[in-house]
Amino acid sequence: MGLVQAVVGAVGGVLGDQWKDFYTVPQGLPSTAALFAAVPQGTNAGRGSNTSGSTNIITNGSKIVVPEGYGLLLMQDGAITAFVAEPGGYEWRSDDINSKSIFAGDGLVSTFITQSWERFKFGGQPGSQQAAFFVSLKELPDNRFGTQSEIYWDDGFLNTQVGAVTRGSYTLKIVDPILFVKNFVPASYLQPGKVFDFTDLDNAAATQLFNEVVGSLAPAFSLYTNDPSKGNRITKLQQDSLGFAQS
Repeated sequence: MGLVQAVVGAVGGVLGDQWKDFYTVPQGLPSTAALFAAVPQGTNAGRGSNTSGSTNIITNGSKIVVPEGYGLLLMQDGAITAFVAEPGGYEWRSDDINSKSIFAGDGLVSTFITQSWERFKFGGQPGSQQAAFFVSLKELPDNRFGTQSEIYWDDGFLNTQVGAVTRGSYTLKIVDPILFVKNFVPASYLQPGKVFDFTDLDNAAATQLFNEVVGSLAPAFSLYTNDPSKGNRITKLQQDSLGFAQS
């Protein structure tokens, strides 16, 4: 029975993956979403038949639309293979056997027979993982912060230790998407359906960044109020938010 199921799964998966896909940005994303997988649009206005393709397999000839303000990151078996920062429509092409399609001009033998045999070796499923991710290149606003208790610093003007409870928000911008994915994003977010959101309370990496921002406040206050060349006082802070941010 396992042999029959594997054969059925292999052939059925190959047939389902022959259709070209149309990938785009998922709907309902928050403005603070930094990284998320491209989603295939299986139907549009009730039209479309590609509803049984394999997860993590992108068929040759599939189109990926990159909107303004986003970059496209392509991955194959866990490795980054390409990055695109220009908006527009792009066609997926891969030499991987699992991506081949008769609709993309690939040969009939390599598409059906070879692909089915390779999938049979893995119990009927593809032996590869392909993914397309969008990375936001926009400013990510409304990242709120606050301190639960007072933070203290030595104030040169008042000549004493000063404490304050703070709250506010800051804006982030990803300047190196590849480095961001390699060194900061946990592997658990490099999956379909996952959204890396800096305001997600369950996002450990975002929480780490939040803690670093809060931890930098006391030194920033000290630098701002104790720079004799600027003559800054804490009362100027609200009128000089840019100057404080550069502290």
